[in-house]
Amino acid sequence: MQVVTLCISTTMVLILIGLVALSVLTTRNLSDYVRENLTVTVMLGDSVSVGEGVALGKKLGQRPYAKQVSYISKEQALKEQSEAMGSDPSEFLGVNPFVATLEMHVLADYANADSLAKIAAELRKNKRQVTDVAYQEDLTHRVNHNLQRISLVLLVLALLLMVVSYSLISNSVRLSIYSRRFAIHTMKLVGASWAFIRWPFLRRAFTVGLVAAVLACAVLGGLLVALYRYQPGIGQIIGWQEMLVTALAVLLFGLLITLLCAYFSVNKFLRMKASELYKI
Repeated sequence: MQVVTLCISTTMVLILIGLVALSVLTTRNLSDYVRENLTVTVMLGDSVSVGEGVALGKKLGQRPYAKQVSYISKEQALKEQSEAMGSDPSEFLGVNPFVATLEMHVLADYANADSLAKIAAELRKNKRQVTDVAYQEDLTHRVNHNLQRISLVLLVLALLLMVVSYSLISNSVRLSIYSRRFAIHTMKLVGASWAFIRWPFLRRAFTVGLVAAVLACAVLGGLLVALYRYQPGIGQIIGWQEMLVTALAVLLFGLLITLLCAYFSVNKFLRMKASELYKI
């Protein structure tokens, strides 16, 4: 019964560790995903034909900072805005008030205020085709600032959780060995070596750590499968590399922490005299 309780408690702790580890590992992917969804709008002049706009978009898409470039014609912009507003602005204005644009998503490394300012300055040099370049500078700054804060918070949380996890698992292992402290002392009296006495406890700790890690990985895998079904786009943030590293981290932490706790706990009782065993 003690082994089952220890296995369950260790599994719960490893699940929490796995969630935090996965969050830390995917912070970079989340940061890239958010940054690359920021839009730079390149407004084209009225004299720019559809063919010229598409050609400019293809040329722009070949730039090292561009991830994706889409051409939005005046007609398409009018249709989208009419659907969004529920009315057609051209009906009471008499003309289409919108201009053709290029919607560009830049790579994550360029999604910062300095890089976007340089990109905008470069695009504005094409005065014949480009009338203006717009992007949400304040939003870019807030996104980068908040992502940095999230990364720091997750790192601190991971460190705190490792300390707490070690304490919880250590106490559980120590309690399971505490009930056999007299058996440990008896084996020591009959001349058994410390290594011989430790071996059964280490073997059981290894088994508990392995089973708990496998159960934790199974639970985490089930949660990820459910998440993928509910939100298929999550695959852009959580890839198989992050899942593999998380599984290995959970497995190694589960085995290492249970073995270390068992080793030190057994040694503690091996050092005690018979009179001391009654006082704890």
